Amino acid sequence: MAKAATRASDDTGSPPPPTHNRERPPEPQRHQASREELLEYYRQMLLIRRFEERAGQLYGLGLIGGFCHLYIGQEAVAVGLQSAMEPGKDSVITGYRDHGHMLAYGIDPKVIMAELTGRAAGISRGKGGSMHMFSVEHKFYGGHGIVGAQVSLGTGLAFQHKYSGDGGVCLAYFGDGAANQGQVYESFNMAELWKLPIIYVIENNQYAMGTSVNRASAEDQLYRRGESFRIPGLQVDGMDVLAVRGAATTALDWVRSGKGPILLELKTYRYRGHSMSDPAKYRSREEVQSVRDKSDPIEAVKRELAAAGVSEEELKKLDSDIKKIVTEAADFAEQSPEPEAAELYTDVLVETY
Repeated sequence: MAKAATRASDDTGSPPPPTHNRERPPEPQRHQASREELLEYYRQMLLIRRFEERAGQLYGLGLIGGFCHLYIGQEAVAVGLQSAMEPGKDSVITGYRDHGHMLAYGIDPKVIMAELTGRAAGISRGKGGSMHMFSVEHKFYGGHGIVGAQVSLGTGLAFQHKYSGDGGVCLAYFGDGAANQGQVYESFNMAELWKLPIIYVIENNQYAMGTSVNRASAEDQLYRRGESFRIPGLQVDGMDVLAVRGAATTALDWVRSGKGPILLELKTYRYRGHSMSDPAKYRSREEVQSVRDKSDPIEAVKRELAAAGVSEEELKKLDSDIKKIVTEAADFAEQSPEPEAAELYTDVLVETY
């Protein structure tokens, strides 16, 4: 019966199924950074680390309300990828662990910290908080609290890039937990059919909300998740900023050449709990300390800088300068007024379309 059905279909003169590109991107090479580049990556990662440490302190003092998800440990992912992007041309969208991505895109720490503390000077006027921050100027589109929602929205951003012909690429981040969401695969299918300029990035920090990826995913090699849609995937050491930067170059070359989407799995690790309210009892302190000792992304770059001739005094001064920036951001946030009560009624869609 199967053969008869096939013949009947052929007899109708239906067009053959579309052919898809089976070409694969080359294996990414570790980026060969200059001394100045390496210092800049170190500065950006250290800024994220110190900023997030201060955010944790402010949360403990009750100055940050609601949820607060810190990026400590994952700094090499945002810095390595976004250093290859063009702010104002390429778009970025992520989930609710978003402070580090905003800092990596060059957004002022003061307005980010003000947003965390719910102040009117915040980048979303104090109404988004930790999880929902936007900067249209930088083409940074959030900060989304619904798990996996940013993947379909990012696919829409990629469609806009292609439709307008602006040459931009969308970088859409999601986590290992969101990788099991149905909307992710609907987005994959659409993006490959339309050859959309999008890089899907799975930040695999091993535990999603609190369950090991090995227990939660039948296929735990997440870079393979696009294969049934003919989207190539690459697995990258997300604790090595130069490996991430090299993968970014490979992915951008693929997408900008019109070959459609690509999937990057960044193997990384978060040192804190899923959020500030998570005691992280699902893993041992020894495990976390082992990762810190062997794979910390900032310490790795620090060693490379020492080998390149950067003195300990220079690095200490940089750390001191960054601590000052973070202190000023926290002071700015604490001294800024909260939004007026009337702000409750702004930015709300009330008309019928």
